[in-house]
This record gives sequence, C-alpha cells and structure tokens, in this order.
Amino acid sequence: MAYLAPSEFVTKMVDAGESKIFMSTRDTIIRAYMAGAILALAAWFAVTINVNTGQPLIGALLFPVGFSMLYLLGFDLLTGVFVLAPLALIDKRPGVTLGGVLRNWGLVFVGNFAGAFTVAFMMAFVTTFGFTQEPDKVGMTIGNIGEGRTLGYAAHGAAGMATLFLRGMLCNWMVSTGVVGAMISTSVPGKVIAMWMPILVFFYMVFEHSVVNMFLFPSGLLLGAKFSIMDYLIWNEIPTVLGNLVGGLAFTGMTLYTTHVKTAPKRQRLAA
Repeated sequence: MAYLAPSEFVTKMVDAGESKIFMSTRDTIIRAYMAGAILALAAWFAVTINVNTGQPLIGALLFPVGFSMLYLLGFDLLTGVFVLAPLALIDKRPGVTLGGVLRNWGLVFVGNFAGAFTVAFMMAFVTTFGFTQEPDKVGMTIGNIGEGRTLGYAAHGAAGMATLFLRGMLCNWMVSTGVVGAMISTSVPGKVIAMWMPILVFFYMVFEHSVVNMFLFPSGLLLGAKFSIMDYLIWNEIPTVLGNLVGGLAFTGMTLYTTHVKTAPKRQRLAA
C-alpha cells in the first residue's frame, strides 16, 4: 500500500483540478452522471440496510462501497470538484480561469443530478411496483427523510438554516478528505481504506451531502412525501451546496494546499 507524501498528493490534487477544467463537456457530463447514479445506489443500499437491521452503523459502514467504486472508475462528484478545480486557479495554472471553474461545477451539478434522479425514479418504481401500491418500508423511510430534513429545518427558521449550512460544511470536510484519500496511495486497497474512513464518518453523523440529497429528496417527492420542490431547494439543496463548497475548500483544499504546496516539485511551481 504505497503511500505518497503530502507534497506529492497535493500536486496530484492540483493536476486533477486542472484536468477537470479542461475536460470536454461530453466527458464531464458522462462521468458526473455515473457518479450521481452510483452514489444514489449506495444511499438506497444503506437505507435498506438500516431498515432491515435497525442498525444505522451497519449502513454507514457499508455505504462507502459506492463512493469507492465511483472514484476508482474515475467519475466525478460535485463535492470533489468543489475542492479540486479551484486549486488549479489558485495555483495559476496556464489557461485556467474562474469561468472554467464555474463551467466545470455547473456541468458536474447537472450530471450528478441526472444520475441521482434516474436512480430515484427506479427506486420509487421498484418500491411501489410501478406506482400501483403504497411504497414499502424502504420507500416510506426515504420519504420521511425528505420531510424531516426540509420541514424539520424550516421549523427552526434562521437557526435551522444555519444548522443545515454547517452540516453541509462538515459533510464536505469529510467527503473531500475521501477524495484526497484516493490520491494518497498507489494501490487499490490503500485507496479504498483511505476513502472509506472519512465517508463512514460523514454518513453516520447524518451530515448533508448535496449529491446524496439529489437522490433522497426527489425520491421522497416521487413517493408522495409531504414537502414541496421549493422546500427541497430552499430548505436543503441550495444551502447544502453552499455548505459543501465552503467546508470542502476551506477545511481540505486550502489547508492542504497552503501548508504543502511550497514543497511541491519545482516542475509544478514553474508551470504556474
């Protein structure tokens, strides 16, 4: 399980951010679509485990299988590019602009949402036998998640919004650490172990992940949960996206870059 020193994997983070900014629209959308779909399947899997066992820790222990698969396959989550793409701009890589960063974020958001929504529809169809009956226990649980994490925050007003934002920050502190984890080893077992640990923390602590929520909340709406699209957007998705951006960039991207980039190879420093 070969380990890369921080100065080496931080350089890989900047390189990855640069490559994502210059990636074609087609490839960006496809990779984001598959990432959203696989993460949604993992969330469905984890909720099913929780319902069947009554033990949330087991679901949290196994949920990272989806995250590990999608990153080993080279797919992209919004929470990951929130951290990686800006580093290429901060490092002043040639041709990297703010517009390029925003373009990447927008395309990944669209792709992630499309993939997660595809699985949301499949889940809703399967748990209701083609919308011909009430959802099963898993479907009902997912619907309740949507209500509790929209109307539940709204009931607390500004304090609820602040709590939601902070949970988004805490989430991507852990999730982006998992993204970095894929870069700190050159072996598959090493990558998986490094990714698994922070993703377990985020899921068990019920932090707010924008892409997981792209599955959970549309699923709830498809299953007839008692909250609206505007409830979902205002009292979850938008604040979660902003919290994910701030938390991942502040606690993972900038901290690692600031303290380790000065020891990065000269080739990378000159490239800037």
